[in-house]
Amino acid sequence: MKAFVFPGQGAQFVGMGKDLYDNNPVAHEMFEKANEILGFRITDLMFEGNDEDLRQTRVTQPAIFLHSVILAKTLGDDFNPDMVAGHSLGEFSALVAAGAMAFEDGLRLVAARAQAMQKACELKPSTMAAVIALPDETVEQICDSIDGIVVCANYNCPGQLVISGEIEAIDAACEKLLAAGAKRALKLKVGGAFHSPCMEPARAELAQAIEATDIKAPVCPVYQNVDALPHTDPAEIKANLVAQLTAPVRWTQSVKNMIADGATEFIELGPGKVLQGLVAKIDRAMTVSGRQ
Repeated sequence: MKAFVFPGQGAQFVGMGKDLYDNNPVAHEMFEKANEILGFRITDLMFEGNDEDLRQTRVTQPAIFLHSVILAKTLGDDFNPDMVAGHSLGEFSALVAAGAMAFEDGLRLVAARAQAMQKACELKPSTMAAVIALPDETVEQICDSIDGIVVCANYNCPGQLVISGEIEAIDAACEKLLAAGAKRALKLKVGGAFHSPCMEPARAELAQAIEATDIKAPVCPVYQNVDALPHTDPAEIKANLVAQLTAPVRWTQSVKNMIADGATEFIELGPGKVLQGLVAKIDRAMTVSGRQ
């Protein structure tokens, strides 16, 4: 069974999607439609911008979404998923690719999410850090022991977690994690503490945008980040998209559940190869590939 997976923030690179734009008329039309919807030429930033441009949340999220969704569209009949999933932002790409949302609605929602998150980041100095080579339980216990906001945000694969929270709390946690034997506890170059209570100010704005979006049953189950379980019911999908903002991305658990439900092949659609690497670390028996 085929599982198509869609990357999240951090996978972006300058030049992303340019081949599609130049060589595929359908892709060209979809990119131009996106420029119109967003009110600025995101294609200029994607194709010829710089790393700093692409790192702005308001640009990064729509850029990765566009690259992923347009790739799925250009595959035609070769996009034939038995199940889909996306990492954080990638969940929105997965839902559009699987027919739960119209392309235009998905893009507007991603843009609203990015702006709400950007505003939340500006309200309180916060960040994230990658933690390598510690059991999940140890990382969770150390986060619980720190004063201030610091939580597990991304369960990426066994031995690789990302924590998220207030800068001082992250610094204190990193010190303790290294003392506990982590190979690395390294702060990431991100705009703020995604998938943590620090994103709470963005929740009302996002909930309103999601509620106003028409979501239908997808063509196949979507394994959502919040509970790592397959969903096809539009009301459940909406509730999980809102909850995802402040809850952890359970990627390890999602992949394991997809495999338990019959997945034998994982295909990543979008920039980079991050998810291919994570799936291989979760289960080396899986066939993994990708399209950029």
